[in-house]
Amino acid sequence: MQIYEELVARGLIAQVTDEKEIRELVNNGKAVFYIGFDPTADSLHVGHFMALCLMKRLQMAGNKPIALIGGGTGYIGDPSGRSDMRSMLTPEMIEHNCECFKKQMSRFIEFGDDKAMMVNNADWLLDLKYVDVLRDVGACFSVNNMLRAECYKQRMEKGLSFLEFNYMIMQSYDFYHLFKEYGCNMQFGGDDQWSNMLGGTELIRRKLGKDAYAMTITLLMNSEGKKMGKTANGAVWLDPNKTSPYEFYQYWRNVSDADVLKCIRMLTFLPLEEIDKMNDWEGSQLNTAKDILAFELTKLVHGEDEAAKAREVSQSLFAKGGISEDMPNTVLEAADFVDGKIGILDLMVKGELTASKGEARRLVQQGGVSVNNDKVTDPTTTYEQSQFTEAVIVKKGKKVFHKFSM
Repeated sequence: MQIYEELVARGLIAQVTDEKEIRELVNNGKAVFYIGFDPTADSLHVGHFMALCLMKRLQMAGNKPIALIGGGTGYIGDPSGRSDMRSMLTPEMIEHNCECFKKQMSRFIEFGDDKAMMVNNADWLLDLKYVDVLRDVGACFSVNNMLRAECYKQRMEKGLSFLEFNYMIMQSYDFYHLFKEYGCNMQFGGDDQWSNMLGGTELIRRKLGKDAYAMTITLLMNSEGKKMGKTANGAVWLDPNKTSPYEFYQYWRNVSDADVLKCIRMLTFLPLEEIDKMNDWEGSQLNTAKDILAFELTKLVHGEDEAAKAREVSQSLFAKGGISEDMPNTVLEAADFVDGKIGILDLMVKGELTASKGEARRLVQQGGVSVNNDKVTDPTTTYEQSQFTEAVIVKKGKKVFHKFSM
């Protein structure tokens, strides 16, 4: 099976502009493609995971990836999938986030001469002159067509800033620039980026003529990735200082039965023949599949040693009910206590087991919290500071354990 057919079989491709030409380029290792990453935080998260895995697969098949860091578009903020405007980042924050992205991407993609490239659109977007952009680029875009784009339609009722309205033009200009400067002939993105990506293809054709060669593929990357990248308490990060290898492993270990094989197919590098044998798995076999998924992805992001350690901790906690030194841990300080006590709700928020006291209260009242194996049902329960000289283990639901100590 060639690489394009494998991408289809893994459920990665949603729609393309010219399947015949794209298949020819990709299968023959002639694609020079880019995927963009806006630096809205100081770490990539699992919502980016599908894109990174895709770049790795295509590079392994001989194609050349361009990782585009949005140091310039980060000044604007992508309105796609947003109900409100993104927070404005300072230039210093954007530069810092870009550097963090570069380090993390190197675990997935091999950079160097004749290999993958990493570029920052701040290098060309920040030097553009406003009137020149209006005349040279803006004239190629129909406002009517832009307003029909889903990324803008969903924001019209609550308000769409003129700043965000320019995002499509800037993203389209990226493809135009990469096509001219680096021979980039293909762009990849999530299905919520379709309008922006078509804008880039159209800009190339308008500026360079109909014979200019540019292809567009859109993937089920952001719709699936955004769902996978969020939990009740925020994002699951690739940075081990923000999401530990154990927490990362446990996130994938806890995916639903309905999603586990889909995630294995899309995100791991296990052979499809091996995955297909799992299609009829049910019951306890799905738990085995979840363990495979969690181990493979943790190995990919954090290395095999950390993956093995996370698996060992998980098995110790769930099979033996033991306490491990590698369990997620929050160290409390004297300031966390009031009159020498801390309430169960404050404890859960402090350990990021819940996002708010309200959520913690509901969980306690529903019987979903235990402390040192004793179920807690009263949300006013408090604990003495002296109790934390030894580890206090809070269990949320059936699978999430967290250690508190001083």
